[in-house]
Amino acid sequence: MVTPTRTDTSVPILTHWVAGKPVIGTSGRYSEVTNPATGEVTALLALADADEAAATVAAAKDAFPAWRDTSLAKRTRILFKFRELLDARAGELAEIITDEHGKVLSDAAGEVARGQEVVEFACGIAHLLKGSATENASTGVDVHSVRQPLGVAAIISPFNFPAMVPMWFFPIAIAAGNTVVLKPSEKVPTAARWIAELWREAGLPDGVFNVLNGDKIAVDALLTDPDVKTVSFVGSTPIARYVYETGTAHGKRVQALGGAKNHMVVLPDADLDLAADQAVNAGFGSAGERCMAISALVAVGDIADTLVGKIAQRARELRTGDGRRSCDMGPLVTREAQDRVIGYIQAGEREGATVVVDGRKAEIDADGKGFFVGPTLLDYVTTDMTVYTDEIFGPVLSVLRVDTYEQALDVINRNPYGNGTAIFTNDGGAARRFQNEVEVGMVGINVPVPVPVAYYSFGGWKNSLFGDTHAHGTEGVHFFTRGKVVTTRWLDPSHAGLNLGFPQNA
Repeated sequence: MVTPTRTDTSVPILTHWVAGKPVIGTSGRYSEVTNPATGEVTALLALADADEAAATVAAAKDAFPAWRDTSLAKRTRILFKFRELLDARAGELAEIITDEHGKVLSDAAGEVARGQEVVEFACGIAHLLKGSATENASTGVDVHSVRQPLGVAAIISPFNFPAMVPMWFFPIAIAAGNTVVLKPSEKVPTAARWIAELWREAGLPDGVFNVLNGDKIAVDALLTDPDVKTVSFVGSTPIARYVYETGTAHGKRVQALGGAKNHMVVLPDADLDLAADQAVNAGFGSAGERCMAISALVAVGDIADTLVGKIAQRARELRTGDGRRSCDMGPLVTREAQDRVIGYIQAGEREGATVVVDGRKAEIDADGKGFFVGPTLLDYVTTDMTVYTDEIFGPVLSVLRVDTYEQALDVINRNPYGNGTAIFTNDGGAARRFQNEVEVGMVGINVPVPVPVAYYSFGGWKNSLFGDTHAHGTEGVHFFTRGKVVTTRWLDPSHAGLNLGFPQNA
């Protein structure tokens, strides 16, 4: 919800973070930040206008030359300090995530830990920025290559992972010598501000990491500002396509990760108890608000009745409620999200799916009027139903029934998304064939959520990714740097004088 002026003076205003200090918004536009477990408005967020966005980019641009020329040794020390601080205070960040997103504390802590992996990866960036050298490529001529930062990096992050997704990008961007403007989701802005203050405590120079709060106005300003050199985005496919097309049209390097419809194939030889456990974990964790959530289970052969029964039993045992309590699953992020998910369940029922477990009727352990939908299991779903064709982004698991492996593979490969998939089987040959034939970027073998570790790269195929470069890992380093090749001839040797001290990095 966006209000043109501030009308509620009982809640705090959340500010931007520019050049190492909080900056009060001047646009006069605000949006409400809520606790989704209670429905309570906890803060108002100042939304940037185009001038405020330009000023934030200018601060990052001003900080870039000095940070670019800071030695790798000094940069790395700051990265290590940030890592130590984050490790010591990870619980604080998890609580912030739970309060604004709604996911249970254990899930929020897991999000922070996965983001921490990328910070640790970035601590070793000196090795990944090494170039190559050839002596005497021609007589008296040497050739060497280097990788250099590009400048201001814009990061536009989604609501579902307010810490982990930004950490896919900014540790590498900063370690490589770039400066950053982070535009967090207006639904969950506090984590970004908390991270900015942690960077300051770690010794990061002012202007290297900035936070710009806003909506489409701020996004468009970042996509068109000539001083922004790279844009990293995660969100729905329509917006990812818009970000990619707009950013590249304005000369930027863009990686835009879009939506998903992730399938989990269960073959007749699979351990059905394991498959049921993992289907519930992957389908209902974080209330299904994950781009890697399993939303379509493809049961092959005559196992469907047994598998659906096992999943239903487990789903009914889950406790839904306030993420700060002993619950398994929290609320959806907004009232609009709750209404949308309920609408999809109703549409599935109308179109002929069987509602095996109905999250609309779930018992909720929470106070107030939170945005809850319990675990929902739909059976006999077909590929023409809206619960299958659309990305629901909620705790709805749809079961499709097919007769053969080939039919299951065809279902996945015909889908316009290609983010993540999984197969459950005890047949190594079938698994090997699947990983080769499936047209999806990230594949799990008896692993339902195949998010790679930080030193590999994250990203899908087809309408799940716009741009040529995936997040983090080696591809992430390449995204935030560009190569340069230097050819050198020296006619006379030089002499640097005597210094018997032990050489040191500085």
